Amino acid sequence: MLGDAPNVETIRKICAAHRSLGATTILPTLITDTAEKTRATLEAGIAAHEAGVRGFGGLHLEGPHLSVDRKGAHDANLIRAMDDSDLAAICTAAVRLPKLKVTVAAESVTPEQVTRMVEAGVLVSLGHTDAPFDICVDYVRAGARCATHLFNAMSQLGNRAPGLVGAVLDTAELSAGVIADGIHVHPASLRAAWQAKRRGPGHLFLVSDAMAVAGTEDREFLLEGRRITRSDGRLCLSDGTLAGADLDLTTALRVLVSQCDVPLAEGLEAATSVPAALIGKSVDLTQPGQKQVDMIRIKPDLSAAAPVLP
Repeated sequence: MLGDAPNVETIRKICAAHRSLGATTILPTLITDTAEKTRATLEAGIAAHEAGVRGFGGLHLEGPHLSVDRKGAHDANLIRAMDDSDLAAICTAAVRLPKLKVTVAAESVTPEQVTRMVEAGVLVSLGHTDAPFDICVDYVRAGARCATHLFNAMSQLGNRAPGLVGAVLDTAELSAGVIADGIHVHPASLRAAWQAKRRGPGHLFLVSDAMAVAGTEDREFLLEGRRITRSDGRLCLSDGTLAGADLDLTTALRVLVSQCDVPLAEGLEAATSVPAALIGKSVDLTQPGQKQVDMIRIKPDLSAAAPVLP
């Protein structure tokens, strides 16, 4: 719940929780919020990086520059177009963070702003958008290299209107995160997308999209004053809208392999080397101690994982 208290200790707590679930490096995510909260989060991320918080790989801003029509669980009252001060804050922070990923919609961000962010080192991801195929391709030309939770909260693949889903599947350089919980995306759809992206250079990768209950037995929590309930693997607002995922990365790996017929080796790449490459992270296994520090042990049935070193 980065938005509740955007500071170093919150980031440290989030990274430690997900390390216990098997993710050794993560990008804590702030969803759509006020400009003040966004700037506070950027400053907290910079401070966490300077403090050497274990497992902190950078930040992900999922909003507020999205489409109201594809808002999902985001607060429509806080969604807005990117202005010059937003762009400046993002570009300045990107230089001081190990990686800054920003999810944007064509409805709220211009191609020129995308190019400016990319030049500053930002990983620009398209998401929460109803933009048509041609517009999405224009944003790829502007520098976007990723899509946020493929199939969810975006223009869908149709016979005459391929949408963002079609742009991801047809554009070789685009990678995309997928929420492989068997709920957000039907296994058949994920199998088809997997085959379409196998040729690369862009690939699908696993993302937990996890909320605050990850690793706990809690049945509900508040998201900026809105109650989220947890039941049968779903996190939902009162109107039934999915609100993030009740998922850890190891469970996503199991679903990908067991329900979507993805070979284990490819599934492991989707959980490790593919997302690592996107954020410019590599692990030099020739360095003393590196093998143990950044490795996890996964149970043979893919039911759980834990770091080799606590």
